[in-house]
Amino acid sequence: QVQLVESGGGLVQPGGSLRLSCAASGSIFSIYTMAWYRQAPGKQRELVASITSDMRRNYVDAVKGRFTTSRDNAKNTVSLQMTSLKPEDTAVYLCNADVKTTARAPIRGYWGQGTQVTVSS
Repeated sequence: QVQLVESGGGLVQPGGSLRLSCAASGSIFSIYTMAWYRQAPGKQRELVASITSDMRRNYVDAVKGRFTTSRDNAKNTVSLQMTSLKPEDTAVYLCNADVKTTARAPIRGYWGQGTQVTVSS
């Protein structure tokens, strides 16, 4: 019903930058909070950044001052601008969105397939 597709991952040197994008499509009535998570090998999935429909943002302490999330409500997209990347930022980054598919449907969370970010020299 709802698909989230991430793009923009890749290999970058320490100190470099990457921009991730996520586009939501399908049967969408409204989207509430959109968020970026990451999961490194052997570690639990971690919330990196979130942004509400009225543009309130939250970040995990480890990325504050380095990552910025933004969204375009008209296009149902969210992005994550990552700067000053560190090797410990290496992970699969996943997009998440809380979506209502109709006016009467409950809010449900949807996930993208993830995009790999590798920070290495």
